Amino acid sequence: MSKTIFITGASSGIGKATAKYFHQQGWNVIATMRKPENESELKDDSRLKILSLDVESPQSIEAAMQQGIAHFGKVDVLLNNAGYGAYGPLEAGTDQEIRRQYNVNFFGVIDCIKAILPHFKANKNGMIINITSIGGLMTLPLFGVYNSSKFALEGLSEGLWFDLKPFGIKVKVIEPGGIKTDFAGRSMNMFDLNNFPEYNTYSQTIVEKFQKPEYAKNFGTPEMVAAVIFNAATDGKDTLRYLAGKDAKTFWFARRWFGYKFQMKQVLKYFGI
Repeated sequence: MSKTIFITGASSGIGKATAKYFHQQGWNVIATMRKPENESELKDDSRLKILSLDVESPQSIEAAMQQGIAHFGKVDVLLNNAGYGAYGPLEAGTDQEIRRQYNVNFFGVIDCIKAILPHFKANKNGMIINITSIGGLMTLPLFGVYNSSKFALEGLSEGLWFDLKPFGIKVKVIEPGGIKTDFAGRSMNMFDLNNFPEYNTYSQTIVEKFQKPEYAKNFGTPEMVAAVIFNAATDGKDTLRYLAGKDAKTFWFARRWFGYKFQMKQVLKYFGI
């Protein structure tokens, strides 16, 4: 019997690549997204079901979870992938923007986990895979709000690793580095600096560095991350964290072995701030 993965944020990037990858490997896939009516690439078939899910709506989450379970009979893996990045200095972000960052990246994940746990506990089996980021282990300039939401998810995941172990439920975290997706487009929310012009030069300096070709030279692809996710789902290990991408491994090596002070100084040097 084929195993089943339930994916949030499957309309693009890592989520879509993972849906395709698992489907190609013979898994059943429940691909969820906010607007399935706009999806033209993924198609329903005997092993793929597209469902509507908005991580900001607990009712939407519960409905999609029940539909997915009913359709395939069992879900083996929940992949919490849906998310986006807020970008800019803290004081430039409105209360609504900052809270939404957490509603999507953190509280939405909590709601998805709560929705699947009764099913996993009844089966005495299951796996939760959370997509965080190398930005859940370190912070880059102007990404403090986004990175803090991923730091929170790292902490939650580590706690769940302990708490769900007695029920036969595994918890894993995928930490991608830079990925060649539309993250900087549809998945990015830039704070308005009109009322905070004192940040203009600082922000421009950082943005220009981000846009330089050499910055992205070690970026991975959504397909690369999908392969890491598949390995995490099938390796049979209790490993919590999986770094994905050359840059993620390089950044974490520097922070782990040389210390956060060294790594932060290197960031200052790179961005010239």
